[in-house]
Order: sequence, then structure tokens, then C-alpha cells
Amino acid sequence: MTNASSISIQNGRLVDPANGIDEPRDLHIAAGKVLATGSPPEGFQPDLRIDASGQVVCPGLVDLCARLREPGEEHKATIASESAAAAGAGITTLCCPPDTDPIVDTPAVAELIRRKALQAGLARVLPMGALTRGLKGEQLSEMAALKQAGCHVMSNGARPLHSTLVERRALEYATTFGLTCFLNPEDLSLRDQGCAHEGAVGCRLGLPGIPVAAETVAVARDLALIEQTRASIHFRGLSTAAAVRMLRRAHKEQLRVTADVSAHQLHLTEMDLDGFNSNCHVEPPLRSLTDRDALRQALADGVISAVCSDHQPHEPDAKQAPFPATAPGISALETLLPLTLKLVSEGVMPMADALARLTIGPARILGLEVGRLNVGNTADVCVFDPNRTWRLDPEKMLSQGHNTPFAGWEFSARVTCTLLAGRVVYRQPDR
Repeated sequence: MTNASSISIQNGRLVDPANGIDEPRDLHIAAGKVLATGSPPEGFQPDLRIDASGQVVCPGLVDLCARLREPGEEHKATIASESAAAAGAGITTLCCPPDTDPIVDTPAVAELIRRKALQAGLARVLPMGALTRGLKGEQLSEMAALKQAGCHVMSNGARPLHSTLVERRALEYATTFGLTCFLNPEDLSLRDQGCAHEGAVGCRLGLPGIPVAAETVAVARDLALIEQTRASIHFRGLSTAAAVRMLRRAHKEQLRVTADVSAHQLHLTEMDLDGFNSNCHVEPPLRSLTDRDALRQALADGVISAVCSDHQPHEPDAKQAPFPATAPGISALETLLPLTLKLVSEGVMPMADALARLTIGPARILGLEVGRLNVGNTADVCVFDPNRTWRLDPEKMLSQGHNTPFAGWEFSARVTCTLLAGRVVYRQPDR
């Protein structure tokens, strides 16, 4: 890490979707803030000059869902290890769900996570507050105290609420404090014991299926409650074309609802389950090609406004069992940017739009002044080489979890430098 108090990033292509900038332009930083873009202020002499020739300079990435495993599951990963992985991936702001151990339903746990992240000093970690005590879906949490402790959004993690009445009360209470609720849309009864998409592939493999209706029934319930409560909600991890259609209608009706998609859902489908690849065991499950294409189109249209990693690092044993018995999830921080930019090379969307879904899109969902390079803003910056090809080797991942279905994939974007509040927290080693 570099402690230079002033930095100039020169000769790069500055892409700042929030401000409509996409052109060759220098970026100048002082005292942790963006000082200027283009020409430096008169007399400005930086302590450090970074040559970004042939590279893209953009705001630091904002990830809406990353499980860092600490506290409670340090055998899988720690805040320090995953912050290092985030820095190496150009991610400067991380949201971690409340389903840690102990659960983030008290200010003390939220403050513990924030303190650990500050000690690591490599990424800004924002804990989500629990919607209900113990995530049990029975009693509401003390949302006002959690907000004061730094929880910008509320969530019940991967445990959808059984009771519609409790969900209504939770949304009403959150609205009182101006809090957005992150909801994982899933009907647990319809999900039952499923572990794969209810379709031809899962049926052929003999895997218990999760129907599309498990998602759409929950989306319909949540949208009805928005109309009733006027709450602001965010759908975490949509996976189906049917849910996308419902989201489009909700936007036309001007409901206060946003959504994200996990990066792996934009590339993998149920076909990737062949061979019972446990690294493709995720929640929600990998769906059909039709679903994947609908998610891509919704992302390109801006109906889905953010891509997240849905990072879930695991120890090797967690993936070494019969498919239904393995732990779901992917170690995904280091593939967030390259998977999103792969959509650019495939003609799904231009680079500025793809980067918007990783920066200003998630920042607006959080209501934070990150994900943009306005003069005076905190200088969170990602520099990457869009033409440097590399192959993903799980053993070389910075994350403590090496569970990825993308082993051996070749990508064409490599992060070379990451700045957090004007400090260099990652530099790509020389080749």
C-alpha cells in the first residue's frame, strides 16, 4: 500500500458513468478526495504519478452482496482476507448480509464488523441490519439503532419471511426511518428441498427442483406490500424471466423497487450442472437460457440496475459431497468485473453502461455518495487494463475461498490498481 497524500493518474481513459464522462482524461487526487479531472490545478505536484496508458480509470466498484464470513465462520474466510480480494478486484465498497454469527441485529455486531474492516483498511464494509431479531421472522429488530450504527439497509439475508404480516410491519417500520429493505424473493414452501432449477436438466440428473414460481410468487407478494406500505425495497438476486417482466410492470407503475443480478447468472445456465459440478450449486439456482437472456436484456435496459458478486467463499470440504448436500455459493469477488465486462465483448451493452451497473447503479440503491468521481468526492478508484488477458487459476485467488465454476476461463480485463479514499490499496505486480 502507498501512503502518498497526492496522486495523479495519467494517460488513462476516464469512464465515470455518473457524470457522463468517457474520454482520455487525467485524474488528480489530494487528501483522499478527487481534486480535479483533466488539467491539474496550477502548481499541483503529486507525490505519486500512476501511468494508466491503455487502461480504463473508473470509480471503485460497489458490491451489494458479499459474505465475508466473519464473525462466526473464520474457517471459511475473514474480513481481512476478503477485503484483500476485493481490493485486488477493484471493489472499494462491500455490503455484507446480516446472517453472520452472531447475527447483525444489534449495534454491537455492526460496530464489530466495521471495526474489523477499518483495521484491515482495504475496503469499505457496510453491514446490513437484520429485519427481524435473530432473522427468525417473528419480532422486528431495532432498526433505528442499527441505522445509527452504520447499517444503511435492512435485510433478512437468505431467510425469506414466512409471515406476510411480519413483512408488512417490517416494511412499515423501515420506511419510518427512510431505510431500504433488501429482500431475497423466494417462497420457501414452493422451494421445498430443491437444489436446482426445475427443468429438463435437473430432472435428467435426478436433482430436486426449485420452480420459477418460487421466485415469482414471492415477487408478487412483495410488490403488493410495496403498494400497501409505500416502502422502498430492493430485490436481491433475481434469476427468472418471469420476475423481470413483473419488475418492468412495477417500474411503469412507479413503485419504489430496484433489483440486482448476480454476475454468474448472466453467464451460466442449468446446462452447467452436467457432471454434478458442485461449484454450480447456487441460490437461487442457475436457470434456463431464456432466463439468462432476459436478465441480460433487463440489465442492458436498466430495469436491473446493479450487478453484484453474491460472494460466498467456502472451505474445500463444503463442496465435496453429493450435489444436494454441498454448500451453495461461489467465491466471486475476483470475477465480478471480468464477468460484467464480458457482456461488453459479447455485444450486450457498452462499457459505460456495464460500469454503471457496478458503480453508480448500486451506489444509488444504497443512497451513498460513492460510485462517482465528482470533484470533492472520496477518491475510490479502480484502474484496469481492458486488453490484458488472463486465465482464472483458483489456487492464485486472493480470496480464502477457491470455490468457483470459472476455473480455466479466460478473461480480458485485469485490475492493475485500486485506491480507497485516495490510498493505493492494491497494485498489480509486474508481469
